[in-house]
Amino acid sequence: MDEPQSTGPDSDELEISLLDLALVLAENIWVLVLAPFAAGLVALGIAFLIPPTFTATTRILPPQQQQSAAAGLVSQLGALSGLAGAAAGITNSADTYIALINSSTVADRLVERFKLKDLYEVKFGEDARKALAGSTRVTTNRKDGVIVIEVDDHDPGRAADLANAYVDELGNLNQTLAVTEAAQRRLFFENQVKRAKDDLTQSEVALRGSGVSEATLKTVPGSALAMVAELRAKITMQEVTLASMRGFMADANPKFKRVQQELAALRAQLAKAGESERSKAGGSGAEYIAKYRDFKYHEMLFELMVKQFEAARLDEAREGAVIQVIDAALPPERKSKPKKALIAVLTTVLAFFVVVLALFVRRALRNAAADPETARKLAYLRGCLRLRRT
Repeated sequence: MDEPQSTGPDSDELEISLLDLALVLAENIWVLVLAPFAAGLVALGIAFLIPPTFTATTRILPPQQQQSAAAGLVSQLGALSGLAGAAAGITNSADTYIALINSSTVADRLVERFKLKDLYEVKFGEDARKALAGSTRVTTNRKDGVIVIEVDDHDPGRAADLANAYVDELGNLNQTLAVTEAAQRRLFFENQVKRAKDDLTQSEVALRGSGVSEATLKTVPGSALAMVAELRAKITMQEVTLASMRGFMADANPKFKRVQQELAALRAQLAKAGESERSKAGGSGAEYIAKYRDFKYHEMLFELMVKQFEAARLDEAREGAVIQVIDAALPPERKSKPKKALIAVLTTVLAFFVVVLALFVRRALRNAAADPETARKLAYLRGCLRLRRT
């Protein structure tokens, strides 16, 4: 037995609803045409009153990483090579320079240089910085690393000057900061050289104060003492390397274990060398030998630090931390906004949908008012709203 087909009041109601909507649109066709058109004309007129904004653009290429001259010294460093690698772990990316461009230091210099508090009519420098940030966009292309600086202003000349001034102030700030990898290494080893030099001076003074014993020098050759000093220097640097690795490596890491094993081997060599040295030295020369050994240790450490410091200086000079300007900002000839045609079109489209919605709501309210039950509920709702207002 065939099931009865639904002749459905639902489908009839749907057809009636769609027909009602079409009738609403047809009855108000002129409103649908004239109201959005009038809104678009008003928006177009307002757009003509908005002062034009010009966008100046400059493109820069930040310093690029190059092969380090210190790489040739790694084989000479022994244990110090791990420390040099840790010091050189800072990357030089475009993100770093974008952060510098967006820094408060650069913004404050531009605010002062161009009198932006008066221009933006604000009282506080913080408000001027915010207004400047709202007019500035700094982006980068991840593929080529080029940084693009865009500045909006009502004056095309001032827009170009601000965009170029960002580059100038970035260069000035870059001179005071160790941003590049080579600059970081240079700063690190510069501090280490100062400390090693002070230690070397103190050990030299102590050595001179102990007196020189010819018998001691013959008993314990300088080469043996130099070997002990070299072992002590390597152990010291290996310990520093191990301490630095603890910050980013687990104890189970193979590299960490390898450094521990190398440190243990160096300590064993030092213990053997120390026993041999003590067996050769008499009691009268023991004090001199200890001071001479300290002197050779600090002397070797100082030489290692100076080599790395000079290599870092060469790398920094070669990189130069030079910010290369690909395209300097020029006063734009065409305004970037407001886009009058786009504003008029968007306003017209938005007004059309608003009018359609208003017409449907009005028809729905009329239909509801014709139903006694719905009319009663609407009246009750209006009464509640009046009570709340009072």
